Amino acid sequence: MSYAVKSLNERDRELIAFRVGDQEFCVNVMSVREIRGWTPATAMPHSPSYMKGVINLRGAVLPIIDLSARLGMKPAVTTPRHVIIVAQVHSKVVGLLVDAVSDILTIAEDSIQPTPEIASELQRQFARGVLSIDKRMICLLELEAIFPETESEAA
Repeated sequence: MSYAVKSLNERDRELIAFRVGDQEFCVNVMSVREIRGWTPATAMPHSPSYMKGVINLRGAVLPIIDLSARLGMKPAVTTPRHVIIVAQVHSKVVGLLVDAVSDILTIAEDSIQPTPEIASELQRQFARGVLSIDKRMICLLELEAIFPETESEAA
């Protein structure tokens, strides 16, 4: 059995698009390990407010981050329809709680618009840019900025 492999232009980028609240975001597909349904998390004492807790992922403890709360939006009220995007960020694996995964996008690097100057410093730090696709505005997130490797980088 053979599969046709679509070759990407050197300047093309593949992204996973997802919804958080009424907004759409995307991340580089290379940082995504898997996408799974919502599993209730066990809360951890003294954890940041955006951390839902931890789950067991095939014998490993996986921290679950409420991406809505981490981005300064209203914390998610989880339902069975929520999704966990398991992503590699720096040397750690984290679960990102999102409302739904909507698309896999292939975009040209030059189609990424800069984050508007009127955005807050925090928004500009987390957002690598904005995409306008089919009348949708999708914010490209930089996971490494959202989850700094060390506490000193977060300060």
